[in-house]
Amino acid sequence: MSNRTTDIATMLAPSVEALQLELLGVELAASGTSALLRLYIDAPGRAVVIEDCEAVSREVSAVLDINDPIASHYTLEVSSPGIDRPLFTVAQFAKHIGETVKLNLQIPLNGRRRLQGAIAGVDGDNITLKTDTAELSVQHANIEKARLVPDWVALGLAPGEKKAPRKKADKRKPGPSFNDNGADQPPVTEQKQ
Repeated sequence: MSNRTTDIATMLAPSVEALQLELLGVELAASGTSALLRLYIDAPGRAVVIEDCEAVSREVSAVLDINDPIASHYTLEVSSPGIDRPLFTVAQFAKHIGETVKLNLQIPLNGRRRLQGAIAGVDGDNITLKTDTAELSVQHANIEKARLVPDWVALGLAPGEKKAPRKKADKRKPGPSFNDNGADQPPVTEQKQ
């Protein structure tokens, strides 16, 4: 986060916390003469609902009107973090060690501004990222944007490796079964996939 968004987050966090919610971070995107101020909130122990977003919007609007941190016209948007959760602080990276993250860097590292890999650890202000080819240490201050990469297979939203169905032992005693005409035929077993 930039100094400006950090200052806005610091200003708004008490209002969000008063609603028993957590302000994860702030994004500010300017476009011409207007801007978009997006707040990401979380509800510890439960999912964020639309009423949470509405309540935060009402509370922080008053604080923003009084302090006026954005000179241009802007739109306020309050959002849940979603499954591709953005990460703003070192503490948030530490909570998600082992998960895959996409990073956009301000200054290239090894010639790359975009990285993807598993968060291997956090040491002070350095995040260790394990990519397919190397293990890299990234300073938190160099991270422009970070988002978790959802594991679609684990979420059941994408096909994964097909596992062979486990065969259940047939605990019935083998014996003849008869069709309509009384002839012997092998027992019928049912396989579920």
